[in-house]
Amino acid sequence: MTATATAATLPLTAGAPSAEATPQARPDLLYVGSWNGGQVHGVAFDPVQGVLTSNGPMAQVSSGWVTAHPDRPLLYVGSQLNGGIVTVLAVDRTTGALTRLGQVSTDGGATAGGGLSYLGVDRPSRTLLVANFEAGLATSLPIHRDGTLGAPVSVVVDTGSGPSPRQSGPHPHQVVVAPGRRHALVPDFGADRVFVHGFDGTTGALSQAETGPGAYATDAGAGPRRLVFHPDGRKAYLLTELTAELQLLDWNGRSGELAHRQSLAIDSPDFTGTKSGAELAISRDGRFVYASSRGENTLVVYEIERRTGSLSLLQRIPSGGLKPWSFTVHPSGRWLLVANEASSTVDVFAVDPRSGLLTGTGNSLPLPNPDSIAVCAR
Repeated sequence: MTATATAATLPLTAGAPSAEATPQARPDLLYVGSWNGGQVHGVAFDPVQGVLTSNGPMAQVSSGWVTAHPDRPLLYVGSQLNGGIVTVLAVDRTTGALTRLGQVSTDGGATAGGGLSYLGVDRPSRTLLVANFEAGLATSLPIHRDGTLGAPVSVVVDTGSGPSPRQSGPHPHQVVVAPGRRHALVPDFGADRVFVHGFDGTTGALSQAETGPGAYATDAGAGPRRLVFHPDGRKAYLLTELTAELQLLDWNGRSGELAHRQSLAIDSPDFTGTKSGAELAISRDGRFVYASSRGENTLVVYEIERRTGSLSLLQRIPSGGLKPWSFTVHPSGRWLLVANEASSTVDVFAVDPRSGLLTGTGNSLPLPNPDSIAVCAR
């Protein structure tokens, strides 16, 4: 199994920092999941200098993906245990210490699944959206006023398979609420589909869409992994894992349909190794798309043509380590933080909001097998 993004967190975005922004006087609190490590590590991040400092292991918990609440000092940790357990942890904003508040199983069908590949908070409906990779299902969990989680309000089970030995059944990799909040999209690695489910914007419940085709099919063996919408609400970008392609798709919010427009390989033309697309983000202003390749160990930047949404390559640079499993864009938009899982480092890149280009800072922190990074709300 392979675990993702932006994670996340809400769908990953990179925004230009405000010219009037005042440097923060204290470091941000970051939390890093450890792939197969059973720990969550705390990190202090200086948002002015871009420097990382380890706070050490902060929680002993199975950690396949970490996501912070966007408004409150809360951390949600998705496990690799049967039942797809999500653990809720309260964050001490002063010390960074974590206190366990509870756990909830996401596997409402009792299929003994685990290995959660995505957690994301839908703020308006106060819902945690979960992709359960191994069980082949997506779940929505209500977030109570104290930040704890309730039992699933909905569970939708994917179907399908692909030609790769890793695609013997459905494997959801993300759950994304579409513009208009009538649909939720699930890129499914195992089924070679992006499933289009109905979404209740009040309760956060997922359902089989009553209208529309119900799914967008990629080429066989592509392995859809991550999807982000353009801010205009009419376009989406899809990253595949097995073929490491970035696709531009038109989105029809009325019918719930995706239509293919463009495909680009994220690896360089002379790359002959195993392909592995990993993470994806779009800038808040809709000008740039960022992707990572675990095959070539690179970060790739694309410019978005304003009128058509078409992509053109701007930059391809080393990720600072091996297997950039995921990355997180700092809320200021000035930094991109990369979890290089195989080299056991978190690496910091500066983001130029005008050109979209990335610059390696040389700031790197050794941590065991990082797979995801969450920035705690201040």
